[in-house]
Amino acid sequence: MTDDANDPLISGYHRFRADHWPAAKAEYEALAAGQTPHTLIVACSDSRADPALIFDAAPGQLFVVRNVANIVPPYEPDGLLHGVSAALEFGVKALNVRRIVVMGHAHCGGVAAMRNGAPDSVQDFVAPWIAQGTPVVRHVAETVDPAEVEQASEEAVVRLSIRNLRTFPWIAERETAGALELIGLHFGIAEGILRKLTAASRFEPLS
Repeated sequence: MTDDANDPLISGYHRFRADHWPAAKAEYEALAAGQTPHTLIVACSDSRADPALIFDAAPGQLFVVRNVANIVPPYEPDGLLHGVSAALEFGVKALNVRRIVVMGHAHCGGVAAMRNGAPDSVQDFVAPWIAQGTPVVRHVAETVDPAEVEQASEEAVVRLSIRNLRTFPWIAERETAGALELIGLHFGIAEGILRKLTAASRFEPLS
């Protein structure tokens, strides 16, 4: 068991209370009355690609959903448990976000597992989860130069998630009405650059 004195989480909390909280106290007190985030972000759970850090966002600005390989499943209101879909419904219909961003990233282990198969140690949940993206990723792997496969497959999963967002009727309706924008991004970990999915279905550096 980790000693609290050497626990990076506890140490971080103490820095938060000492360095950040005094100046942010009033902001947090206001947020306690409710949240009005402007953007919903679907991102990977990867520890190297934190949306709040990348966008330098303050508390209350982003409603973030994170999962393995930033996947948005298709609309399936079947009464079963759908964590991503529940977050989308709450963000769009209860919080009225104005934008949904799907953010993939470089060197994504989940996308790599789509190309190569999930490790034997993660067959209970990871393997069936990433199977949603396997067909598009393997198609990409067969059609692009081997040197481009990693990034191209990560981009393909972002495109897939954007397509799946449009299967939700209340997302498609809002997008058509101009009340909701859908954005695809890819974050380069080593260089810290965001690239945006364009109308031409290419990813270009964000200006």
